[in-house]
Amino acid sequence: MSHRDDAIAIWKAGVDAVRSDFLVRSNVRCHRDYLEICGSRFSLQDVRNIEVVGAGKAGAGMVRGLEVALSGLRDSIRLDGWVNVPRDCVEATSAITLFAARPAGSNEPTAEGVKGTREILKRVRQLDETDLCIVLISGGGSALLPAPAPGVSLDDKLAVTRVLAAGGADICELNVVRSQLSEVKGGGLVRNCGAGRVVSLIISDVIGDPLEIIASGPTTPSTATADDALAILQKYDPTRTLVPATVYTHLERDVPASGDATCAVENFLIGSNAVAIAAADAAAKQRGYEVINLGSENAGEAADHGRTLFQKLADLRDGNSTGHPKRVCLLAGGETTVKLAATSADRKGGRNQECILAAVAANPDAAAWQKITLLSGGTDGEDGPTDAAGAIADAELVGRMHADGLQPNDFLTINNSYPFFDQLDGLVRTGPTHTNVMDLAVGVLDG
Repeated sequence: MSHRDDAIAIWKAGVDAVRSDFLVRSNVRCHRDYLEICGSRFSLQDVRNIEVVGAGKAGAGMVRGLEVALSGLRDSIRLDGWVNVPRDCVEATSAITLFAARPAGSNEPTAEGVKGTREILKRVRQLDETDLCIVLISGGGSALLPAPAPGVSLDDKLAVTRVLAAGGADICELNVVRSQLSEVKGGGLVRNCGAGRVVSLIISDVIGDPLEIIASGPTTPSTATADDALAILQKYDPTRTLVPATVYTHLERDVPASGDATCAVENFLIGSNAVAIAAADAAAKQRGYEVINLGSENAGEAADHGRTLFQKLADLRDGNSTGHPKRVCLLAGGETTVKLAATSADRKGGRNQECILAAVAANPDAAAWQKITLLSGGTDGEDGPTDAAGAIADAELVGRMHADGLQPNDFLTINNSYPFFDQLDGLVRTGPTHTNVMDLAVGVLDG
């Protein structure tokens, strides 16, 4: 097996460990008179309906796993539901509807997403105290569960998201602003719910796993305020010329969320980047590598991250004579950002592809890549608005780059990583993985 094959296999082992259907089945047990969820018991004796709602890139797998886990429900309990997912994740289900709330490869809210969210709100408002509501939350849920606040349009929200993303805002900043412009985020879904109890199953795609930030916290009251959102906008739109005026008007009115949650809510985190890292660690050791684990909180600029990962591997390789292990696997989880360059040129890419491209651009000689392979990929199978999870580079790819006459900096300076790796067979394509726990980078050194 080649080093490239090793890197891909280790990365896939990490992704497989956080498959959403597996995570749900592992954490939900159905008994005649109660549900056991993450070790806690929830009585079913007086429950007439279980309504399942939610949104996220992992939604289809979570629904699949939940329908299996709840297959032993007694006949007197009605199971129904509606979960917003990307279009390419829609599949046949038994009782819970999967709704295509956005196209594949486009992580922005749509009119269809608003339609799906209105259906979810209608369903939870109709529940009563004898009903149990299970909410399935995963990464990508912010864009898949849009319900603009009164006075704010979908186009307004899109404009805000684009300004923040282009400026390099991180997911926490994005979701603080989103929660202040929504009817469902920041605990809004629960405030609209009439059920006696709400239980949410959450797969985290945010560094540190803060529940109020994951999918903008539809079941978790936000501690952020309109002033916090305004401070973030001031950072990225200091002249107030990029963000629509209606957004500023809404935030400056600082209208408090209407009503408090009247139902009991329990949130359970069932999957995270740390789980993926642990599985990748075990897979690397099985292949004879000594693992250097950089943890799950790697952030900052994607290009800087790529250059740093490569340099760590190169330093280990070049320092082998001082006692460093000869076979090393470097693991790094987290989520970086890309600040888009000002250009009118066509471009396509994502943060993982940019990470690897930056490593290549900083080390453009094949000799520099001797014994080194570096991969970075989104665990959801989507890296930016592309059909790739990420990219992989080694000495062979750099050799092909020279043979084709490509200059990596020409692509890096305009954030155009996808066509670079597409031409050189360096894209990692998986299709939808039905999970999302941020990104995972795998570096392999065979010294």
